[in-house]
Amino acid sequence: MRAWNLKQCYYIVIVMVFYVFYQPADSSGAVPLTSENIDMTLASNELVFLNFYAEWCRFSNLLAPIFNEAADKVREAFPDAGRVVLGKVDCDKETSIASRFHITKYPTLKIVRNGQLSKREYRGQRSAEAFLEFVKKQLEDPIKEFSSLKDLETLDSKKRIIIGYFDRRDQPEYDTFRKVASNLKDECQFHVGFGDAAQAMHPPGHPIIVFRPDVALSHENDETFTGSLKNFDELKIWIQEKCVPLVREITFENAEELTEEGLPFLILFHHPDDTNSIKDYKAIIEQQLMDEKQNVNFLTADGKRFAHPLHHLGKSEDDLPIIAIDSFRHMYLFPKFKDMYTPGKLKQFLQDLYNGKLHREYHYGPDPVTNEIQIDVASNTAPPESTFKKLGPSKNRYTLLTKDEL
Repeated sequence: MRAWNLKQCYYIVIVMVFYVFYQPADSSGAVPLTSENIDMTLASNELVFLNFYAEWCRFSNLLAPIFNEAADKVREAFPDAGRVVLGKVDCDKETSIASRFHITKYPTLKIVRNGQLSKREYRGQRSAEAFLEFVKKQLEDPIKEFSSLKDLETLDSKKRIIIGYFDRRDQPEYDTFRKVASNLKDECQFHVGFGDAAQAMHPPGHPIIVFRPDVALSHENDETFTGSLKNFDELKIWIQEKCVPLVREITFENAEELTEEGLPFLILFHHPDDTNSIKDYKAIIEQQLMDEKQNVNFLTADGKRFAHPLHHLGKSEDDLPIIAIDSFRHMYLFPKFKDMYTPGKLKQFLQDLYNGKLHREYHYGPDPVTNEIQIDVASNTAPPESTFKKLGPSKNRYTLLTKDEL
């Protein structure tokens, strides 16, 4: 009985080692992933870079040799098992995987870090060198170490920051912190101090993690994490809530990503130096429109960089700040910026979008306010067309799918 138990234990150890260091067999190009090997691959590698493609898609065929070349370069740069894998999924054959990852266009490039799918897709340059540099960037240490508390005084006040104070690097709490930082490095800046550099901020043996908001752009205050630092999911949820704000900035770099979310935009166009309007706008959204966050994307935009949408609204830099809705069909201007400070005005603006009032009034003038019979005369004017929908996924870059194609 004892011999059998030893053999059984030996077998279990072998299986566990295989699982922890599992990496698909070496071959040239990206690794084909199927329903049989994808879960093992995702769970046992720090980073998995996925190419979802279809054989019939022209853009997929253009990308295939480039992605295969990048896989070879990455394998040469990072030969150790468990670091990184470039994998490819044939979505026609692996329809369940395509559905699981909500693939709506080909090719789609996604990242999985430590078994967790990143919300942000890869949307950068499509060359073997660019893919390699991207992977190198992803595998960099996401946390910057400070040597004294004075170093924290020079941090960028326009960035959202997570700061950890630990006794030493080999604490299990720090390992959890590092993994969360790796997954959320695109959303926040992460900083850490050890030993003497951090001892003034926490009792010995009791590490602390603190959120520092972008104080130059918001009225938020510092907040300390009160949960378990050994619980990855609990810490990740808390940091994600802090690092992904209710009101986000739209740029030309993230416009495609935001547009693809499919929600109308409520946008504050501001002068680059006008931080007070940004602060007040964010505070009002958080106080009055939290229940609308599932229906609309709250955004701020540099009015100088986004001069084209302003021109469509008949406005210029001299008119900033202004607020507008982009419904992906039309754009609608909030009549007076100062009305933002009147409770209920912004909420009513959104309600007028939902019930069609904004569109009606562009064509027929204000809705009747009395019981008198009024004749609506359609005007030749129409609300400005959406400009941000043109920043969505391009037909010259993807094969776009309808929902019933997968």
